[in-house]
Amino acid sequence: MMTHEAGTQGYEVGYDDAGQVQIIEGVAREETSETLDSSTQATALEGGCTASAGSMEAAARAAGKSDILDQYAKDYPQGPHDQPQSMCPAFGSLRVGLRMKRVATVLSGSACCVYGLTFVSHFYGARRSVGYVPFNSETLVTGKLFEDIRESVHDMADPDRYDAIVVTNLCVPTASGVPLRLLPTEINGVRIVGIDVPGFGIPTHAEAKDVLAGAMLAYAREEIAAGPVQAPVGGKSDRPAVALMGEMFPADPMMIGAMLAPMGLAAGPVVPTREWRELYAALDCGVAAAIHPFYTSAIREFQGAGRKIVGSAPVGHDGTADWLAAIGEAYNVKPDQVAAAQNAFLPAIKGALAGAQISGTVTLSGYEGSELLVARLLIESGADVPYVGTACPKTEWSRPDAEWLAAKGVKVVYRASLEDDLAAVDAIKPDLAIGTTPVVQHAKEHGIPSLYFTNLISARPLMGPAGAGSLAQVVNAAIAGKEKMDTMRAFFEGVGNEDTAGVWEGAPNLRPDFRAAHQKKLDKMARAAKAQEMI
Repeated sequence: MMTHEAGTQGYEVGYDDAGQVQIIEGVAREETSETLDSSTQATALEGGCTASAGSMEAAARAAGKSDILDQYAKDYPQGPHDQPQSMCPAFGSLRVGLRMKRVATVLSGSACCVYGLTFVSHFYGARRSVGYVPFNSETLVTGKLFEDIRESVHDMADPDRYDAIVVTNLCVPTASGVPLRLLPTEINGVRIVGIDVPGFGIPTHAEAKDVLAGAMLAYAREEIAAGPVQAPVGGKSDRPAVALMGEMFPADPMMIGAMLAPMGLAAGPVVPTREWRELYAALDCGVAAAIHPFYTSAIREFQGAGRKIVGSAPVGHDGTADWLAAIGEAYNVKPDQVAAAQNAFLPAIKGALAGAQISGTVTLSGYEGSELLVARLLIESGADVPYVGTACPKTEWSRPDAEWLAAKGVKVVYRASLEDDLAAVDAIKPDLAIGTTPVVQHAKEHGIPSLYFTNLISARPLMGPAGAGSLAQVVNAAIAGKEKMDTMRAFFEGVGNEDTAGVWEGAPNLRPDFRAAHQKKLDKMARAAKAQEMI
């Protein structure tokens, strides 16, 4: 007989019979006037989003955002350098909101930032509008911007269209102290979720997904505590569930569910969820699996609900065996049931790996958070993977994967910079480089076959038997293209690169004196920014 631990029995999720949310009218928070000093105003208006990260952070702290920034620093530790070179972090939280049914998204930030984020969101398939509250010097420093945001969400709060509205502060409003916490928690039955996602406080867009997922889970926990909530569309599972954290290929949760079935368990919703009521179902579990191990905020909410956390994932033979055992232990499953699940799938995984072997040396880098899992799968497929770089931080929940890779002689670099990844490619000279766009470009320039991690690797099944054979075809095909790469490199030999790219009739006019003068300006700006941070 499997039961939740004693610590979880006091936190049961109750669903109402009608499937309707019971709206609890909250007590409005007392509004306080927040003023900005002259130095903070100068940073927000004169520097704007082009100011240094140190200046923006100092302004945000002066404007009352210290608690948020301190929490982000704890949840998403930086280092060994300040920040990986990836896209604007706010894209992560924006993407989470845009993929949810009946959820509207409103951005508050510089127009150029909002344009870029809107563009990339639609490039990745968003099919709905992104709200924007514009501002100018006056509305920003007088507090009128906050009033405009509040008016906007009041105008949008239509319960026939939306379950929730997500309002996101970008860099400048965060640095200026725009207090989204003073927004009503709900309007006309529509939930209002305000978050700050500054580029100077959150290192990667992957971690910004966790910011919004954690904020929504926190809201959902309060609703559960208040009374019955909407049941999932498919109804409550008749088996204890395992919630899954991290965006995955659509087939992976189904495969995980199949592997859990022999243990009498079911796969719960994937966080970030696709609709609001799935948050309740995710919290209605006994164990939450940190498939992507950097979901620190979401993990905190599951732990607050008394749920156990299990790291790693059912990837490859060893990963699947260990993960099923860890889930069984967390859920007090009988050993013979765990063995039944392992025996049902491990032979199939071993067979799939044997039939999809990879021969060659591969370097791997990315910023999605699944880099260590992919590396495990490549190694069990026969590849030599000496280097793995991930833009995400080292956490307790990635420890099983890191230890397994270390035992195989793999060097894992957390918070890897572009320079780290390029240095690995140059030093190892792999048969294939898997990485971000600039890594792929660098490798191809040197005649090394390469694949873009996000679109060609992470967008494939990784779990169980389906994942075991998913990488070999694309990886082997890329490695086999080495001869084509050499032919192309030979064809373009002599056309130059960087400043001398193209075909020149004479020597290009490089003007190193201009470059030196410009470099002096950059060095001066860097010294000034460093001095400001020390102040």
